[in-house]
Amino acid sequence: MYTLDEVIAAVEADDCIGFCTVCGQQADGVEPDARGYECEVCGECAVFGAEELLLMGGSVFSNIGRAALAEGNK
Repeated sequence: MYTLDEVIAAVEADDCIGFCTVCGQQADGVEPDARGYECEVCGECAVFGAEELLLMGGSVFSNIGRAALAEGNK
């Protein structure tokens, strides 16, 4: 599963990277505002652009990502 740090790094790299919210696989060639693209690994329509994931907030991050987010707010 992806973490908040990985999503932030993808946004900063500006390389059209997205992540599947079902299997956690990173996907290339994904528009920043993408929602529900088909995952090449698991086949689910659950790939979101990194920027879109940040806008969606903590509900899409793994437990590790949520922990990092909470730690940053202390």
